[in-house]
Amino acid sequence: MSEMIAVVGGTGALGSAIASRLARAGASVVIGSRSADRSREKAVDLGNGVIGASNADAARAGSIVILAVPFAAQSDTIAEIKEHVQGKIVIDTTVPLAPPKVARVSLPPEGSAAVRAQALLGEGVTVVSALHNVAAAKLAADGPVACDVLVFGDNAEARGQAVELVARMGLNALHGGSLANSAAAEAMTSVLIFLNRTYKVGHAGLLVTGLNAE
Repeated sequence: MSEMIAVVGGTGALGSAIASRLARAGASVVIGSRSADRSREKAVDLGNGVIGASNADAARAGSIVILAVPFAAQSDTIAEIKEHVQGKIVIDTTVPLAPPKVARVSLPPEGSAAVRAQALLGEGVTVVSALHNVAAAKLAADGPVACDVLVFGDNAEARGQAVELVARMGLNALHGGSLANSAAAEAMTSVLIFLNRTYKVGHAGLLVTGLNAE
């Protein structure tokens, strides 16, 4: 894979973990942040050829752009990068958590954060969503991650590219259907947070059974 992958919000826990996984797998990665200086510092920490830039410059450089910001920052960040992602695939990881009640499902009026992202970015951008239910700490660690990643999108070809990219990170990626279906994975994040608290576990995840059944 020779194209540049941009991770917007790449200095956060999830964004930096995604960037690190991709870079360790040999991908060319640029991370973005509201502060280009902070992004460059983080890129040095991540190593493996990761480049730091502003959100806008990262989005401009990436052929595929991964959006990894909190829900509260989603609309402002999209406004920053919108003109630079036209004609591209944007993989949105946003989960609509509503602090402090993050263990309670709180979907936006649009039905999901991914559908909201598509509306904000416009028809010139192909939005796919993924990586909602995998803890950043698991992604940041070396080795396999024992949970599945559901990938959603209305464009099957773009969804397939996202599945391949997630698989490149060493994760098991599964087609989850239309972008509207992203609501299920986004809501499940709050359920997983509840499970973590209730059963005193670290990072609960999802495993889909029966796919390889005889």
